[in-house]
Amino acid sequence: MSDPDEREVIDVGRPNAARMYDYYLGGSANFEVDRAAAEAGRAAMPDAETYARANRAFLGRAVRYLCSVGIDQFLDLGSGIPTKGNVHEIAQGVNPRARVAYVDIESVAVAHSRRMLAQVDGVTITRADIRRPEVVLSAPGVAGQLDFDRPIAVLAVAILPFVPDDVEAAAVLAAYRQACAPGSYLAISHISQLAASAEQVAAAEQVMARTPTPVKWRSADRIAPLLDGYEIVPPGLLPVPLWRPDGPVEPEQVVRANAFGAVGVLR
Repeated sequence: MSDPDEREVIDVGRPNAARMYDYYLGGSANFEVDRAAAEAGRAAMPDAETYARANRAFLGRAVRYLCSVGIDQFLDLGSGIPTKGNVHEIAQGVNPRARVAYVDIESVAVAHSRRMLAQVDGVTITRADIRRPEVVLSAPGVAGQLDFDRPIAVLAVAILPFVPDDVEAAAVLAAYRQACAPGSYLAISHISQLAASAEQVAAAEQVMARTPTPVKWRSADRIAPLLDGYEIVPPGLLPVPLWRPDGPVEPEQVVRANAFGAVGVLR
């Protein structure tokens, strides 16, 4: 359900992906169980923090690009726990009238977002499962916030690994695509084996299997079909540090990010 009862007890007995991600980004909205799992993840894949930070940087560059082509509405799927460089901060810094609908299933992420956004105009947060587009799209914080008769940017940054089945992942994105008007965009990033060894990938997946949200890595040839229906904009599907970088990028950082990213436009 969307926006369930605020009194729901937060599960602090199991690690949570959003809180682990927050830990990697230097946030404080995490518990000991999350920090322990994040350190186990770092032991399994030493570049885990690099991955998190590279994805966050990609999100910022993608939003700035989308603003530059006139997008002023954003649906951020799996928005996570608020941290520096949130979508609304970037978008409203360019266009104060930009509107953002955040969606996440994790209770701590939603609670922190509600507190942070209480006095911010043009922004909502909805608690819902992004794998249920019909629920997300009909939620008041989405349907009442965004005008789907106009172009929208759907942001799926570092969230699709949590939809491990390829058919389901494609169907989920297709449902959001079908709800959008021509001229809309999709921005995605996805964990992928670049610097990581096969053993590190397996170990990292085992760590996440102990959380409520197991993940699967995808190669570039499995990520590309997720953009079906969109025209991929230059520079294409690339390791995230190479997607419209703000400056020179060290080759080592490219592979250590272990992620691909792309932006597509709906014609």
